[in-house]
Amino acid sequence: MVKVTVCGAAGGIGQPLSLLLKQSPLITHLSLFDIVNTPGVAADLSHINTKAKVTGHVGTAQLEEAIKDSDVVVIPAGVPRKPGMTRDDLFKINAGIVRDLAVAAAKFAPKAFMCIISNPVNSTVPIVTEVFKHFNVYDPKRIFGVTTLDIVRASTFVTELIGGDAATLRVPVVGGHSGVTILPLLSQVAGTDKLSQEQIEAVTKRIQFGGDEVVKAKDGAGSATLSMAFAGARFALNIVEAAVNGTAITECTYVHLDADKEGAKDTKAVVGELEYFSVPVQLGRNGVEKILPIGAVNNYEKKLFDEAVPELKGNISKGASFITEGAKL
Repeated sequence: MVKVTVCGAAGGIGQPLSLLLKQSPLITHLSLFDIVNTPGVAADLSHINTKAKVTGHVGTAQLEEAIKDSDVVVIPAGVPRKPGMTRDDLFKINAGIVRDLAVAAAKFAPKAFMCIISNPVNSTVPIVTEVFKHFNVYDPKRIFGVTTLDIVRASTFVTELIGGDAATLRVPVVGGHSGVTILPLLSQVAGTDKLSQEQIEAVTKRIQFGGDEVVKAKDGAGSATLSMAFAGARFALNIVEAAVNGTAITECTYVHLDADKEGAKDTKAVVGELEYFSVPVQLGRNGVEKILPIGAVNNYEKKLFDEAVPELKGNISKGASFITEGAKL
């Protein structure tokens, strides 16, 4: 039995994400939670002739039932970005939402793999960590910030420039999940040596601020939902595949570097005292099996790292202090 709970399942990301998860033959129970409309979403998905049983849970009173004994908890819950709003602007609203869901997970599914999509990811992942520490159930190998959309965008945008198949092109993207903290390592991608420095800088900025492109195009009607659902489902399904079948899968994801202290030495040498960083991770039955080396970076990328580290440091501190300095649990 594999139970996956989606928290925020009736939202713009949650609905298409749940649809994609419903297709997996490895998931036996898809539990949907939100503060409104979840029974309708669950009824709709339950008509699809795939293996997973679908249940819908609505409101705080049903949160325990929704999340209890889950193997994977995916959290896209929260408010979307609006034009002119940064991910950091979302913090005041989404921090409380993530905190409450993390408390429920810590109490009722402490061994679950936590996949955090709610923005700002750079800060919401430390919130989940501090909640799990408070309840003495913390395992850094099981808490993930989902940065897969940055990787999906990078594959798409780079392929537009160098050709090939975006579905198979792998562009490592490390760092964090907002603006200048997003670090695409284009020097490690075959074919990018043909690009001019101007093209490299332009596509780097496009990857970093791809979310703004969608917000502007939707003209007040929301932010990235469909592409985020695709990316979130890809990561969650990789977690399920690795945990259930023991398949070694490598993805970049935002984790606490204590998840593999030995493997993180390469990253620590570059980022210093930062506790969290999106790094290439080998997933397995226990979650993080290995943190893999970031690899060689060129001088332009080193400059990007220098810009990202102080920004990330502030984001991390903001998330952790939300719990450690007075948020009610």
